[in-house]
Amino acid sequence: MDTIRKNIATNIAKLRTNAKLTQAELAEKLSYSDKSISKWERAESVPDIYVLNSIADMFGVTVDYLLQEHKPEEKVITRDEIANKNHKMITLISVLGILLLVTVAFTTVWATIGVLAWIGYVIAVPVILIVLLVFNSIWFNPHNNLFIISGLIWTLLAAVYLSLLVFCDKNIWLLFVIGIPAQIVAYLGFGFIRSGKAK
Repeated sequence: MDTIRKNIATNIAKLRTNAKLTQAELAEKLSYSDKSISKWERAESVPDIYVLNSIADMFGVTVDYLLQEHKPEEKVITRDEIANKNHKMITLISVLGILLLVTVAFTTVWATIGVLAWIGYVIAVPVILIVLLVFNSIWFNPHNNLFIISGLIWTLLAAVYLSLLVFCDKNIWLLFVIGIPAQIVAYLGFGFIRSGKAK
């Protein structure tokens, strides 16, 4: 119990000083007295779980972070940073999952009928970009969506073109002309959405 009390005291003091708050300012935010904050930081008493949760919310950390011992030079890892790391990991796993499925399909087709179905990898690129577009819109910087949409337009056209070339033996290169107005529409639409949000 003494160790946890000391950890809480050290962590509250560190978070408070990093946020450039005095004990009185922190006390005011928590609706407590500065004497209570002083007692917490001297490990004479421990805030109840509700207050610990409020402190964790205020500084963007977990309650678990407040209870654990940290090295003085250790950087404070906030909940937002943990969430961002998790979101990146989910995105990476999703992309690798798509590539795994394509590789399984490629290997199966090659093993059973002896055809190198490399076109599956070409078709996988727009699918990966759609996944990236969804995750980027939800979790990351939506300003990058224009680049993802641009990549989606051109890789989708390339996938259709190569599929027609491989399966139908048709060289319909004029498909790429569709990309020009599609790119313009994407650019104008993205600009319209951004200007709407600015208002």
